[in-house]
Amino acid sequence: MKPRQLGWLVLAQAPWGLAWAQQAAEPEPQRIEIRATEVSDTEQRRRQPVAKDIVGREELDRYGDPSVSEVLKRVPGVQIQGGSPRMRGLGAGYTQILVNGEKAPPGFSLDNLPPSQVERIEITKGPTAEYSAQAVAGTINIILRQPSRNRQRELRLGLGYQVERPVASFSANWADQWGALSAALPVSGWQWRGGSESFTQRTSRDVLLNPQRLESEGASRWWGHGWNFGPRVNWKLDERYTLESATFAQRHDFRSTGRSSLTVLEGLPPPSVQDSSSNRGWWQMLRSGVQLVRREADNSRLELKVGGQVTASEFRTDATGRNAAGELSVLRLTTGRSEENSSQAGVKFSRPLGDAHALAMGWEVETRRREESRTVIENGVPQLSDYEGDAFRARILRQALWAQDEWEVAPRWATSIGVRAESIALVSVGASEEVRNRSQVVTPLWHLTHRLDEKGRDLVRASLTRSYRAPDLSRLLARPSINSAYPVSGPNPEIAPDRVGNPALRPELATGVDLAFEKYLQGNGVVSIGAFARTVDGLMRNVTSLQTVPWAAVPRWVSRPVNLGRARSVGVELEAKGKATDLLGAGTFPAGLSLRASLSVYRSAVEGIPGPDNRLEGQQPWSANLGFDHSFAGTPLSVGGNASRTPPYA
Repeated sequence: MKPRQLGWLVLAQAPWGLAWAQQAAEPEPQRIEIRATEVSDTEQRRRQPVAKDIVGREELDRYGDPSVSEVLKRVPGVQIQGGSPRMRGLGAGYTQILVNGEKAPPGFSLDNLPPSQVERIEITKGPTAEYSAQAVAGTINIILRQPSRNRQRELRLGLGYQVERPVASFSANWADQWGALSAALPVSGWQWRGGSESFTQRTSRDVLLNPQRLESEGASRWWGHGWNFGPRVNWKLDERYTLESATFAQRHDFRSTGRSSLTVLEGLPPPSVQDSSSNRGWWQMLRSGVQLVRREADNSRLELKVGGQVTASEFRTDATGRNAAGELSVLRLTTGRSEENSSQAGVKFSRPLGDAHALAMGWEVETRRREESRTVIENGVPQLSDYEGDAFRARILRQALWAQDEWEVAPRWATSIGVRAESIALVSVGASEEVRNRSQVVTPLWHLTHRLDEKGRDLVRASLTRSYRAPDLSRLLARPSINSAYPVSGPNPEIAPDRVGNPALRPELATGVDLAFEKYLQGNGVVSIGAFARTVDGLMRNVTSLQTVPWAAVPRWVSRPVNLGRARSVGVELEAKGKATDLLGAGTFPAGLSLRASLSVYRSAVEGIPGPDNRLEGQQPWSANLGFDHSFAGTPLSVGGNASRTPPYA
């Protein structure tokens, strides 16, 4: 019925119907629509209480990258070496890799994760209390795609060319919602190929301590295939409770071949100068977890989560070597297998203490059990009779308690103060030997943000943090690893030592200071300059010495990790990205042209090692990145490119 008709109907039945009729005759109220727009990656970065880069869906889709590692090559301050990301010029182990906030398992590679399964990537320049403080250089958190409220049907097919052959890939995502229940089923598969050529010059001393000069030429090829599957379910039980389930499965099979030829310019030749090898294997992982979230009317939030993970791998390597006379001198077969089971549980509680004040705290516990075995048969006999085929078993217990307070103390001042206490206990058994190692670290953290203007377009950020780097399992186990170029039947030179772990190794402790200025432009542009300094105590480095060893009849050079002393690392990072007209001013630039550029410069020094080249291992002197994007108005076509440069260094 129309409003006027309804009013007269009531009038005939009741004396107060006249008021209804008059009210119905009034003009209809105006309709007001509220539309929400998606917050850009740059805007999310500006709002963060700590210095953080965010790579969202737009950037992930822009170039059709085959893997997440290719995406990270365009992020300022991130370099990819050997398939693993490194931040701020620091070597492997200083950058923490997380998947949905949980530590990535051993063997996990970002080369085997397609961007289509990722919701966003968060790159934090310093540690935070919520996540493990094993982030001296920073943290890369991979957030997998969440169930969508809208129906999604996606299929992407890819065809590329890598090292002499084409490679194919696909990714698909199915998502839907049925009332309070939503689900997403992403799946992907891919192939890869890679290759390298190498030329090496080496000056050292041979087994008789006489001068030795060698030149080596080599080539290697690697290829394989893999798949990912990551179903996620979100069920809103009622207004207060939400149940979330996430599973992530991954497997890849790999092959590789290699050859090298050695020329002896001075000194004694090694046992083999012509080497060839072939390797094959697989790695797989299954991770699953459930999280229950309770929300209260006062915006407090309680999260309970439990989960488990299973990983396994297996490999086989065949290697042959010939001496200077062309005779077969080395015939080696290496096989290995590993399994690791882990379970995690945690609780997190957060509550606002006012309009601009929030407190969060949590507790985490993780148990891991790992078993691995390795066998090396050299020239028909076991390389190490006391160790070959013997399974090494390790149990790891990690616990953490943390608290974090985010507070906007004034209209232009905001701070985040936190503390995290973490302990790691390891027990390992193998070859009739038991290894125990326990470490406890307390890491206070302080982040400060100052807005130079009322809109917060210009920011100054400062951080004072404590972080650490725990020794991995391979550095703790005392099992020896023999240098493949010099069999245990004879001596080896200092530059080709055997390796053995150190059960007494302690974590590295790092104190960090960060300072940055960020200027946010129109059109999601940003210009920033930052500087950082890290002081690392108890630096883990390998020390080589000549020892009498049980696995050889003659003394052998052996490399063992030790806590050497203190190291310092400093750096400056520059970044600019946005529309060309915003960065370079008004001019003849096309309206759809965007630019990005970054430059990072690093320096370090290690006490206890003579200079002048006593820097941290694997730290390059600088790196640069330059790219552009251009979209053509009125068309769906866009073009772009990116170039990065890391100089050679000794």
